[in-house]
Amino acid sequence: MFDKLFKGTAAAVTLGLLTAIPAHAVDLQFYFPVAVGGGAANTIETLTQDYMKDHPDVKIDPIYAGSYQDTITKVITASRGGNAPQIAVALSTDMFTLLDDDLILPFDNYVKTDADKAWLEGFYPAFMENSQVDGKTWGIPFQRSTPVLYWNKEAFKEAGLDPNTPPASWDEMVAMGKKLTKTDANGNVTQWGVRIPSSGFPYWLFQGLVIENGGKLANAEGTETYFDSPEVVSALQYLVDLSTKDKVMEPGILDWGTTPKDFFERRSAMVWTTTGNLTNMHDNAPFDFGVAMLPQNKQRGAPTGGGNFYLLKGSSDAQLAAAVDFIKWITAPAQSAVWTKATGYVAPRPATWETSAMQDYAKGFPQVLVARDQLQYAKAELSTHENQRVTQILNDALEAAITGQKTPQEALTQAQAKADQVLATYR
Repeated sequence: MFDKLFKGTAAAVTLGLLTAIPAHAVDLQFYFPVAVGGGAANTIETLTQDYMKDHPDVKIDPIYAGSYQDTITKVITASRGGNAPQIAVALSTDMFTLLDDDLILPFDNYVKTDADKAWLEGFYPAFMENSQVDGKTWGIPFQRSTPVLYWNKEAFKEAGLDPNTPPASWDEMVAMGKKLTKTDANGNVTQWGVRIPSSGFPYWLFQGLVIENGGKLANAEGTETYFDSPEVVSALQYLVDLSTKDKVMEPGILDWGTTPKDFFERRSAMVWTTTGNLTNMHDNAPFDFGVAMLPQNKQRGAPTGGGNFYLLKGSSDAQLAAAVDFIKWITAPAQSAVWTKATGYVAPRPATWETSAMQDYAKGFPQVLVARDQLQYAKAELSTHENQRVTQILNDALEAAITGQKTPQEALTQAQAKADQVLATYR
């Protein structure tokens, strides 16, 4: 009798404890491409905390993985070691790399309802070009960008140029650049007309010139490149001529990372860089500046850029379902507006721009609309199978031409031959 009472009491106590203790949270790891700390990391931290408050059954651990290169390396290493994160933000151009290693899942598997379909179809088509292949969606646009032209309105006025009229064409950029280039009494240049960085991501800004010249660097399937086409060769010749012939740009390899500082300190009156620098420019430029679409030659154009969300293989169904739900939440208009305002990246969904938060932001800072409006002319960023190898081949060719080691034609002909060897397997 005592045993029965004891067992009954114990069972009741156990049941009560089980009822009082919530179910174990679904744990998610989220690899994010930024160094520890800083504005982007703080914003991601805030957003993930907000999500967890509304979803107490989900625990998200944001891991700040360093640069984009650091992040993709860590994602691949962890995945191969059987410890893949559920979510990673990596470059949109890493799609083929992740597919080649069979590391990611298509989001189409999780698109079930009409609301899901509306969400997936609600991104700008230009950003989806680097997110879809073979009829499936492998990446979700998040911190996306295009390059834009920034110009110093004070420098324009001092040079006798209309401070509110940036160059609209290649020829105008050269003509204005000559008026903006200043020298001291000894003939040393103190202010260059224009700066197009050629380190870090040289192919990306160069691709802007290629698109404007009516060319393209690769096909959509990532199996062919066109590095030695006439449009690509003449675009590189124009880039080289800015320094060697027109004398409006500092010669040699120009550093990507110091470009905003170069602009702030008036060493260049116009610079090409990412719209991801927009908030930095807004907060730190000591003069009035403008933002413009890249100047056209045969047409308007720019490459898209930046990072996508990827869904990694190797996790439970519950984890993957929670990961997709988080990605849907953080790319929704309200959260996307918070991210765009904090970073300057282009909100990847038209619906974000329709929120009152973004409309108010754009009224006070209309420059933020330039990259959005440029999307109608934008094309997919260079992305191929074995993308890092192929991109490095092109970057090496650009460096050889910019530093005068080879002519643009020589450099790009050799680059195309090397790219053909790498990609032959995938055709």
